[in-house]
Amino acid sequence: MADKRQRLMLESEIPAFVDDVIKTGCDICAIGLEYYTIGDADLPKEKIDKVTVELDRIWGKYGDRDHLRFEIIAHLRSLGRYIDDPSIDHWSKNPQPN
Repeated sequence: MADKRQRLMLESEIPAFVDDVIKTGCDICAIGLEYYTIGDADLPKEKIDKVTVELDRIWGKYGDRDHLRFEIIAHLRSLGRYIDDPSIDHWSKNPQPN
């Protein structure tokens, strides 16, 4: 009988995971200290299908990442990809890290 457990992403894979998501054109960023989002809904309609396929490939490559949520958030914050202030509508308007 085949093992149906999904692979768990390793903490060491977080930078590559984030880079792969960014390369799709999706806008990944932390929201506060508890959440992160992968913004694919704001892509042009003609790109959505291609990006969906690429994101599916990324999910398969890295596996389940729920157990690393806070580590992913910390990495995104270290890159300046976060929103804490409701008056800021995009992470790129934050002061960038050195």
